[in-house]
Amino acid sequence: MCRIDTNVYFCVMDLFKIYSEGDKFFLPNLSIDLVIIGYRQRDLKCLLLKIDNKWLLPGGYIKIDESVKHAAKRILKERTGLDNQHLKFMSVFGDKDRQFKEEFVAYLKKKHLEWQEDSWVNNRFVTLTYYSLVEIDAIKPVIGNLDEQSSWFSFDNLPPMWMDHSSILTAARNRLKEDIQQEHLTYNLLPDKFTMPELHQLHQTILGEKLDRSRFQKKMLSSGIFERLPKLQKESPGRNPYQYCIKSKKTNPQR
Repeated sequence: MCRIDTNVYFCVMDLFKIYSEGDKFFLPNLSIDLVIIGYRQRDLKCLLLKIDNKWLLPGGYIKIDESVKHAAKRILKERTGLDNQHLKFMSVFGDKDRQFKEEFVAYLKKKHLEWQEDSWVNNRFVTLTYYSLVEIDAIKPVIGNLDEQSSWFSFDNLPPMWMDHSSILTAARNRLKEDIQQEHLTYNLLPDKFTMPELHQLHQTILGEKLDRSRFQKKMLSSGIFERLPKLQKESPGRNPYQYCIKSKKTNPQR
């Protein structure tokens, strides 16, 4: 039999209890939503979860005895299995009418559970949003007991979304465009070893524009954070660009 405790283990059997008594274990009116971003085949993707016939961002609530930062890291680890992964605060979404009673009522009805008008989730919720850059092949997405499945979607082809999560995704993509012009972080989307042409194409995909390859490479190498690896011998003809890695990973293998 499932139960609610400080570790917050959930099951469908106790869904009603979660919504009726969750405010005893979580900070009320506050949530965390994560935009987990990956990259594959020249396409920027995000990890989404399915509940009923719509999709939503991985997220959760903040335990009463837990810091916001720890909660964000915990939720990210629960969803990806990764420790010390890239994680960056993005924004606060707190529209004055941001409450989702209709969505929750419809969902509980399908689960044959009674809705309580005074449930804590019936109130307005403010969400703290973070984005994380991950290498898709390095993670195995984990679905929760309330989720039906997880899947990667292109930012250019999103499915029907719960609540205001499509707006959060739009904000995350715009924020990433701004951030990569100020700091080096896109390597988190690539394998540990990568080529400059691969990094160049990744930046073009994120920015949605062409970048001069020569200028881009000079800018990247002048940063001093990339280390060129010995060139691999290749039997077949054609270009064989150098591979690079991030210098800091030699002393800190975790991202």
